[in-house]
Amino acid sequence: MEQNIRFCTASDGIGIAYATSGEGPPLVKAANYLTHLEHDGRSPVWKHWLKEFSRDHTFVRYDARGSGLSDRDVHHYSIDAWVHDLEAVVDALNIDKFPLLGISQGAAVSIAYAAKHPEKVSHLILYGGYARGRFNRGLSPEQKMEAETLINVIRTGWGQENPAFRQLFTTLLIPGGTKEQKDWLNELARISASPESAATMERAFYHIDVSDLAKDISIPTLILHAKQDAGIPFEESRILATLIPEARLITLGSKNHILLEKEPAWERFLTEVRSFIGSTNEQPERRRPREIFPELTPREREVLNLIAKGFKNDEIADQLFISPKTVRNHNTRIFSKLQVNSRAKAIVLAREAGVGIEP
Repeated sequence: MEQNIRFCTASDGIGIAYATSGEGPPLVKAANYLTHLEHDGRSPVWKHWLKEFSRDHTFVRYDARGSGLSDRDVHHYSIDAWVHDLEAVVDALNIDKFPLLGISQGAAVSIAYAAKHPEKVSHLILYGGYARGRFNRGLSPEQKMEAETLINVIRTGWGQENPAFRQLFTTLLIPGGTKEQKDWLNELARISASPESAATMERAFYHIDVSDLAKDISIPTLILHAKQDAGIPFEESRILATLIPEARLITLGSKNHILLEKEPAWERFLTEVRSFIGSTNEQPERRRPREIFPELTPREREVLNLIAKGFKNDEIADQLFISPKTVRNHNTRIFSKLQVNSRAKAIVLAREAGVGIEP
């Protein structure tokens, strides 16, 4: 993928590498762990993110301080420092207003930036994120020990040729990945940051707390999270949604912290984000009906469409010329696929998606 890589300097003198790709209105992504501007566009883990967000926008991303092409000799990591990095990139490109995408710990950075510069951010998109780092979640002694163990695993095993230590994190981030995807993420962990920097960053992530800042956000906010995310608990995005006024929470059916190209949750993610920020694309009108709930079969989408319109099971059976028992079976499968446990929640999910789910 064609991209332009440039450099700027944060207010504390740290050099930050940033890249732009695509054309159109800007879409800025706050930096997150495990990226490298030179390698992401060729990777089987990140390249579909770059491709899709560069389709309708000038997609702006950068390597976090201490990693990738940005300055590696860094000793200070904090929310304020990460916000300075984002400020430097936005100022270098002279962007007036833009949607801001925050992934994982990048969500907290995005919240802090939006609270500081509300005039700059048109839409806030938070995926797999949190307001509270691990050390601010009321951990038990055993959980604290686990957190410290993970940091020490990074410090001692991150740079080794043998990927066994890094495989632990890969398994948490993309348990549903192929061998190629997992091998690539293992290697990216090794080349993106030194073991000491990676461990120091991890500890800084654990100390994040932007809960108070989140309460002051007045920007339209979309929160998305994989229900079975093993890297960041889904509960953290639910808490985010309660903190940010009027935020909308979308539950995705996936185990992966980094959404992979071939899974239905990725298509759902793209549809929701494009609808939220008003992206245009030559394909959306043709693709949208199936993309809204791609995990459902055509018949299941028919049933959900009628559920969302208020039809009861007997009425759905009459409409579709099937038995009430068959409708109940469809309901069970629909609720399971959408990760909801009631008819009411399914209706809310469908209506939030615009009920544009004709088969």
